[in-house]
Amino acid sequence: MSTIAYDVKQGVAYLTIQSPPANALSSTLLQDLEAKLQKVEADKSVKAVVLTGEGRFFSAGADIKEFTSFQKASDSKALAQKGQQLFNRIEHFPIPVIAAIHGAALGGGLELAMACHIRIVAKSAKLGLPELTLGIIPGFAGTQRLPQHVGTAKAYEMILTGDPISGEEAYYFGLANRIVEEDQLLHETSILAEKIAEKSRPSIQHIMNLVPYAKTDLFDKGLEAEANAFKEVFGSEDAKEGIQAFLEKRKPDFKDE
Repeated sequence: MSTIAYDVKQGVAYLTIQSPPANALSSTLLQDLEAKLQKVEADKSVKAVVLTGEGRFFSAGADIKEFTSFQKASDSKALAQKGQQLFNRIEHFPIPVIAAIHGAALGGGLELAMACHIRIVAKSAKLGLPELTLGIIPGFAGTQRLPQHVGTAKAYEMILTGDPISGEEAYYFGLANRIVEEDQLLHETSILAEKIAEKSRPSIQHIMNLVPYAKTDLFDKGLEAEANAFKEVFGSEDAKEGIQAFLEKRKPDFKDE
């Protein structure tokens, strides 16, 4: 059974993450998302995409339990690059992707949301990159995309503390296009998506191709540097301690090693 549900209405494809309880971004889920993007691209009736999560969260992050299965540091770099490549594909997708965020978008969940072109966020949602609390760092381009939305100073604060911000704060800092009450999230997102889907497909695709030119050439270098840093940090003793502490629901005892 796929971890991503797929439905099309009024020219809008709805992709719903279905991986309870936290909609964690496992390797399987990333593969399913890749397959659904291929399906969307092949459907000429689709002119907008809405990405959301079923249950309590948009996505509470990467599948931490999966991290414990890595046999060597290169496994962690491969995972980071896989996520980066998929999220790059979303950012350069010829069809606009709107993230409808409720509950929490944390770690990989926020990195996924930031790869989308538009973010509609419930006021009560929590958004953040808590990786440093586990002794690791963001690996799906979080260090590169977050500063583009909130500025470098706020990005430093969010990443170094690991503290999440609210939906209202996300809007204030430029991370969200709109904030709405949670019970209105899908309704408001659908209205926006259908308004986009009313436009001409060729004109939409030209805009999707042109806007990314505004990004600097340093972005790709930053992705490679992040993947290498993720590999290096993941092999540390503090990373092992942080991940184990997370799984055991206790405070980690970092040795700075």
